[in-house]
Amino acid sequence: MTDAAEYFRTRLSVETDPSDVYAAQKADDRFVLVDVRGDDAWSQGRVTGAIHMPYRVIPERASSEIPLDMPVVVYCWSPGCNAGQKGALAFAQLGYDVREMIGGYEYWVREGQPFENDEGPCERVFDATVMVVRR
Repeated sequence: MTDAAEYFRTRLSVETDPSDVYAAQKADDRFVLVDVRGDDAWSQGRVTGAIHMPYRVIPERASSEIPLDMPVVVYCWSPGCNAGQKGALAFAQLGYDVREMIGGYEYWVREGQPFENDEGPCERVFDATVMVVRR
């Protein structure tokens, strides 16, 4: 296998994207989606169905809240944020099967997936710059 093939195979084993996560949610696949951002970000908006566990507290909370055999998908704000990688590393160090949702919350919302804030569900957005919008 070439170095490039190995690199991309490895990336695909530890990354996923918003559309695949949404499809997995709709299919009732077994996993937990974890928002690893801080409290203010969580309050402002989050993926519907996610739980909140900031990356800094994963080592203290994960084992009491998420079974070790439960696959985990983490996300943060956007491609410009590395909190998702920090959260994924923390879960991996504890022995979890973990993947990072690339694009984070930003691309989840831009692709029109369901999201909410402390006041409830938010109006879905379909951004034609990141997806095909069918009319």
